[in-house]
Formats: sequence, structure tokens, C-alpha cells
Amino acid sequence: MSKAFTRESDSDEDDDLSSSVAPAPGGKNYITRHGYERLRSELFSLIDDERPKIVEIVHWAASNGDRSENGDYLYGKKRLREIDRRIRFLTRRLEIAEVVDPSLHHGGDHVFFGATVTYVDEAGHNTMVTILGVDEADSAQGQISWVSPVARALLKARVGDVVRLVVPGGAQELEVLEVSYPAPDSRT
Repeated sequence: MSKAFTRESDSDEDDDLSSSVAPAPGGKNYITRHGYERLRSELFSLIDDERPKIVEIVHWAASNGDRSENGDYLYGKKRLREIDRRIRFLTRRLEIAEVVDPSLHHGGDHVFFGATVTYVDEAGHNTMVTILGVDEADSAQGQISWVSPVARALLKARVGDVVRLVVPGGAQELEVLEVSYPAPDSRT
């Protein structure tokens, strides 16, 4: 098979990560301080640690001669493209990040960004979710993005409110049972 059909693109338009996590409406990228620091740490780890190691491997592999069948060279170049793509993605996400401190609402009963909300659905199932940024939410941990349908339905509600969640199968009502926020950090 010709290499013309197997070559991967190095262009910025090939950034598949950017299309999977598009900026929220209005271009806002709300994130907690912890989420921001986690993304920033990943970025610096890629730049300072992982990328230089791969560059060294590629340099060594290139010095061995024939590059067309050199697995270290081919894999290294591919890995460099992946790392560079992730670096561009993280840089863009951090540039538009707007750090929000959820502890400012500590003790409140309104649902805002950073709230941990317990609600009950029409079937009587209690669910607890924490509303976080697009780049930090992990559904396996009970965290949802602030742009998700559930979060949008819950935002600005109060304890005792019944909100309407529209889903593809129809609409359902959710009753907000409890709202909590992290305690203010004593280090600030």
C-alpha cells in the first residue's frame, strides 16, 4: 500500500479533541481551581517530561539509518504528533478557562456551578451529582458537566423545587432534595 494513503496529518485542523469538547455557549469554560490545576499539571508534564523523552527516542532512532522500517522512529513520530495535539488542546482550554470558586456559595440552597445536588426522579430514585466544568466532570464519580441536560435543569433551582428535565424519551420531573458546596478553603 502506498504511504500516501497511510500518512497522518500534522495540521491543526486535524485536532479531533477540539471538536469533542467544544466551548460552552458564550465561549465560557467554567472550571474549579482543582480542575484547572489538574489540566495545567498535565500540560507541564507533557512539555517538560514526556515530549523530551520521545524526542530523544526519535533522534536516536533516526540516527540508526533507514527510517521506513524503523519501528522506534515511526512510533515515536506518531507519539510526538499525539503529544503535540494534546498540548495544543490543553493550551486552548486553559486560555479560555474561567476559574470559579464554588465555596463562595457554601451554606446556600440555590444550585450553582460546583454544587453537589441530591434529587429524586419520578420513579423515586435518589441521585447525587456534582456540577463541574466540561474538562473535569467524570460521570463515574457522580460528576456532571454544567452544560449537561441534567445540570441545566437543576441550575438556579432551590431545595424543594421541582424542575423539568427534557430527555429524548420525554420529560420528567426532578425534585431537589439537598444542595451543598465545599467549605471555604482556610488557606486563602
